[in-house]
Amino acid sequence: MKIFSFAPCLLVSVLSFVTPAAMAVEQAIPAPPQLAAKSYVLMDAASGKVLVDNNGDERLPPASLTKLMTAYIATLEINRGQISEQDLVTVSEKAWRTGGSRMFIQVGSQVTVDDLLHGVIIQSGNDASVALAEHIAGSEESFAEMMNQSATRLGLQNTHFRNATGLPDPEHYSSAHDMAKLARAIIYQDPEHYAVYAQKEFLWNNIKQPNRNLLLWRDKSVDGLKTGHTDEAGYCLVASAVRDGQRLISVVFGTSSEEARSAETQKLLTYGFRFFETETFYKRGDELAKAKIWKGEQGEVKAGLAEDLTLTVPRGQGKNLKASMSLDPTLVAPIEQGQVIGVVEVRNGEELVHSADLIAMQSVAEGGIFRQLWDSIRLFFYGLFN
Repeated sequence: MKIFSFAPCLLVSVLSFVTPAAMAVEQAIPAPPQLAAKSYVLMDAASGKVLVDNNGDERLPPASLTKLMTAYIATLEINRGQISEQDLVTVSEKAWRTGGSRMFIQVGSQVTVDDLLHGVIIQSGNDASVALAEHIAGSEESFAEMMNQSATRLGLQNTHFRNATGLPDPEHYSSAHDMAKLARAIIYQDPEHYAVYAQKEFLWNNIKQPNRNLLLWRDKSVDGLKTGHTDEAGYCLVASAVRDGQRLISVVFGTSSEEARSAETQKLLTYGFRFFETETFYKRGDELAKAKIWKGEQGEVKAGLAEDLTLTVPRGQGKNLKASMSLDPTLVAPIEQGQVIGVVEVRNGEELVHSADLIAMQSVAEGGIFRQLWDSIRLFFYGLFN
């Protein structure tokens, strides 16, 4: 990577990832596979870019994919200190009687939060989901409100929950795109608990049940997340895989069988890894430049990004990207930490691929009266000549 700096007064840099002579001929990407599914999405996890979208925002019954949100909230509550993994949860009659897939917990028995979480993620236990929801919120109905609040916070625009299990309800729905967003949050916000999704089986009450995600056995790059099935929803699967440092998230809704959801997911993952690449050019908090500050206690401020600058592009095109960075040359103190002070634009030739705000990495207070007067004079002449 080469960095070319222009005149300091302009505060503009161009960061070239390759020289023009090294640019390769771009190859067209073939159309994505057509899957035997009602809806599906393929997302790059690092950048959040959707690579394949077929009815990705259609509202559909999510079945046990719902339990991704149940587990997500449980791990949030653990990390916040609101509950402990070693809390003993007394199993209610409602939890015990909940039909569908089960962990086989007994009414009146006490089970740890950690065991219930494993029962939700690996065994897809409806009984475990209800017990966990009641422990966290007092009732499954109150827990559903927490689920919807989290959905709003995560930007899940086509999702509404009525229960912790995914059992059919006309007002209980989600979308492939929303489930990909939720999976991304689970993966990056809590890597320690995400490791549970890769476990192939769980033993409880002398009953060993396998994880229903068949890809955990078939593809060593797959390390989660969750299956779902009801007659209404069909067979669904949210899966994630990592190859050569690139992580993809695949979501399929409404396939015809357990085998079909695995096979269709494999098609998406194969396509994504073959034809796309992802690179993080700058990390959040990296100092990318120093901006001139007028009338401040300090004469400059460090500039960086609020989020990683990560891009997913057709494979082979990453080396063609160029980034230009511009900073406001007339920044006047006071400057607040996090204040937008410039922009980074990434281009492939003339095409704008991505832009991101540059922010001040620390605050700068106003300088003394002499500094302010002197810089006022300098700013006046700067304005005349620029």
